[in-house]
Amino acid sequence: MMANAPPMPMRWTGEALEPVGRFKRDADRSFVIGQVYRMAEIEERSMISHNHEFAWLKDAWLNLPEDIADEYPSPEHLRKRALVQAGFYTEQVVDAGSNAAALRVATRDRSRNEFSLVIVRGPLVIIRDPASQSKRAMGAKEFQRSKTAIMEVIADLIGVSADDLAKHGGQAA
Repeated sequence: MMANAPPMPMRWTGEALEPVGRFKRDADRSFVIGQVYRMAEIEERSMISHNHEFAWLKDAWLNLPEDIADEYPSPEHLRKRALVQAGFYTEQVVDAGSNAAALRVATRDRSRNEFSLVIVRGPLVIIRDPASQSKRAMGAKEFQRSKTAIMEVIADLIGVSADDLAKHGGQAA
């Protein structure tokens, strides 16, 4: 089986799940005839929820306090930093051998990905890359969990309640 085969739309025929359209070729490449696979339904994420996030996010970005606004040059910077702060990230730890070497590694990695949070602790460099909220990367439940978590982080940052941020964003969406 192909490692991490992407989700494929299937149609229940009454007897079997069959791949839909062009996904038949993907299924042939990904699965072995006769092999048993565990199937799980993936809830589709609603575009309403997706659009709601970007509406309240833009509004929050426009209302950042002046003393921190320069830290977030775009709503995307705000969203990705909030994902990291809310715990939605992948982490890599590099032992550079010394603090001086760690500072050099950190400088290089900060320029590699403007959205990464790079932390130096002695000889260690900790690189936290925000999780992707793409439909392929996050199902509906995980997206909603991340959306709620970043809403709380950002609401706290701008000094409003998450409920107020959600309500205002709902009007914009």
